[in-house]
Amino acid sequence: MDETITQKQEVITQNHHGDVVIKIEHLKKSFGDNKVLQDINLELHKGENIVVLGRSGQGKSVAIQCIAGLMQQDEGVLQVLGKEVKEMTRSELKEMRIKIGFLFQSGALYDSMTVRENLSFPLTRVLKLKDKQELEKKVQEALESVGLEDAIDKFPSDLSGGMRKRVGLARTLILRPEIMLYDEPTTGLDPITSREISELIVKLQEKYDTSSIIITHDLSCARLTADKIVVMNDGKFIAIGTYDELLKSKDELVNNFFK
Repeated sequence: MDETITQKQEVITQNHHGDVVIKIEHLKKSFGDNKVLQDINLELHKGENIVVLGRSGQGKSVAIQCIAGLMQQDEGVLQVLGKEVKEMTRSELKEMRIKIGFLFQSGALYDSMTVRENLSFPLTRVLKLKDKQELEKKVQEALESVGLEDAIDKFPSDLSGGMRKRVGLARTLILRPEIMLYDEPTTGLDPITSREISELIVKLQEKYDTSSIIITHDLSCARLTADKIVVMNDGKFIAIGTYDELLKSKDELVNNFFK
């Protein structure tokens, strides 16, 4: 076992996480006859990384879209930062979304903008920041945190897949969200770049004390980033524990993920 993973697991055993930032109880979501989420229960604590591990089409992305208020659950409790999402007014939802960083699979950068413009956009649009020096400082800091200061004047088309993912991460972090939602952060990346992105997720968790839900079917990403892993199958959470605990599971469905 390598050093990064050992350190991560030592942190898990020492770390008594703080307040509950996301509380999910008996969450259900269907599309017609298709029951996508069936009785989901989960708590995410301050400063904690939870990985939701599951194959494609199991409802993982629907779960995080409900958390971000992009989709409404049919039944159950879904509280973010102490408030019930479905009871929020439009302005409360808007306020909540500023506190949630969402890293999409694609990185979702604007192709026609340079990296600097991509990162400035949420600051001017959401925070209404106008001071040029302040803008530049925040952009530089965000790029430094993902190790890409040199890419500031490049366009997304000039960047590799891993670099685009890093810029997407920097743009999400620039608003200093309290909660991060990662949707398949290592998809489409080679193993070395995947590992770099996974290590970056851990580094940023430690630096900013963010609480994260990481949706993935990449076992090495789960192993590196998770304080806890939840295994999802057919719209249900079938197991929860640390990587080591689940590795020893006698449950055949859980076991299949760790082969």
